[in-house]
Amino acid sequence: MAQSGNIRNLLEFMTLVGQLKQVKRTGWVLRGIKNVESVSDHMYRMAIMTLLLDTNKDEVNKERCIKLALVHDMAECIVGDIAPTDGISKDEKHRREKEAMERLSGLVGPDIGCELYQIWEEYEFQSSKEARLVKDLDRFEMILQAHEYEQEEKRYGELQEFFDSTKGKFQHPRIKEWVAELNKVRQPSQQESVVEQCKDIETRSEELTPQLCKDSQTNSTELTPQLCKDSQALAPKLDKNTQANTDS
Repeated sequence: MAQSGNIRNLLEFMTLVGQLKQVKRTGWVLRGIKNVESVSDHMYRMAIMTLLLDTNKDEVNKERCIKLALVHDMAECIVGDIAPTDGISKDEKHRREKEAMERLSGLVGPDIGCELYQIWEEYEFQSSKEARLVKDLDRFEMILQAHEYEQEEKRYGELQEFFDSTKGKFQHPRIKEWVAELNKVRQPSQQESVVEQCKDIETRSEELTPQLCKDSQTNSTELTPQLCKDSQALAPKLDKNTQANTDS
């Protein structure tokens, strides 16, 4: 019976974590992105990125980094992806996520549960070099996704705010190299955006010019008879006034 209860708890844990596939990343939703990634999409690619690290050159525990990437946003399966625009303080956000992680950890047994909670806490407080590297990966994955959305939806440069929000925050040399290369790749797209905008302006100008000329001609045609009529009506009055001034 106890064994059955334990398995049921594990199933509940798996179901809760599975909700991360449905939780959309709030930042993209607010910017009107069409096919918004889920939190699990984000964490999965972060975990893959850790596999690209060199354990010796990068001087980190790769296995620890993988675990941090997979656990750091796990609480969002319960609390959702809380964004600054939600008006929730950092302390309150931390409290909710801590409570969620305690619940999740309690479903998988003391040993694994303790490990899950410690991994989450390590990332939350940035208490190790692995946690700080994974934070860099978190930011890099975000700007890479921003670049991809700009390409997919032809919204070149419109997600610049995400790049701006990460400037000066990357710490690890390897990730800094990735960021520099991404910015190089992104530059032609931004230039292309300017060219496209100029083309749009030219096209609109070409479309509007004939209409403006037509409107001008129409207005002129409509106004001329009225002006003539008004002039004819005023002529007798002007003559009368002129005669009165002459007599005086």
